Amino acid sequence: QVQLVESGGGLVQAGGSLRLSCAASGLTRSRYALGWFRQTPGKEREFGAAITWSGSSTRYADSVKGRFTISRDNTKNTVYLQMNNLKLEDTAVYYCAASIVGASMRDSQYNFWGQGTQVTVSS
Repeated sequence: QVQLVESGGGLVQAGGSLRLSCAASGLTRSRYALGWFRQTPGKEREFGAAITWSGSSTRYADSVKGRFTISRDNTKNTVYLQMNNLKLEDTAVYYCAASIVGASMRDSQYNFWGQGTQVTVSS
């Protein structure tokens, strides 16, 4: 049974930092890449960052590049998203997802999804 559980969301002031975590289970038989997506009401789901199974390669959306850092620890079966210099437009529900295809930017290529964690950035 595959399960992804996000945590670490909350309310943070603009310019502040937050670190999201995603604990994965049931993915031990395949080398899944992991990614972070976000979605706000009235907007389509947006790619944020992705990382390969080994953690040797990462990919970022232009909107978060230079501010967010994705990493993973396979010994803990956990992927992280370090978010620095948060902006009001970063407010969204953040989802962790796993892909057998690779560190893709397309949400359709992700096989499993977490429930999401709310990140709210205030002025």
